[in-house]
Amino acid sequence: MNKPENSEEMLQQEIVKALREVYDPELPVNLYDLGLIYEVNILEDKVVQIVMTLTTPSCPVAEMIPGQVENRVRFVEGVKDVKVKLVWDPPWNRDMMTEEAKLELGLF
Repeated sequence: MNKPENSEEMLQQEIVKALREVYDPELPVNLYDLGLIYEVNILEDKVVQIVMTLTTPSCPVAEMIPGQVENRVRFVEGVKDVKVKLVWDPPWNRDMMTEEAKLELGLF
């Protein structure tokens, strides 16, 4: 019999699922599969900390995307608060993308 997942693992999966619903407005791929989400940490009291980047610091929607991430994760059942930290180090590169994202963008 399979051991049931703990509630934190289930919450982590739901957060990732929500993150996969936020897309880069210039690319047909979600932020998670693009490799723009560096960390998803569930802290005390179900506060979620997300460390992320963007494809470039001069991204025209740099102010909009972190807010979209925060709002989408905030609606995940069990999440009490969301804190998004935008970082530029390490800089994003194509190697951070999932295989699915690379296929979607024709990078193979």
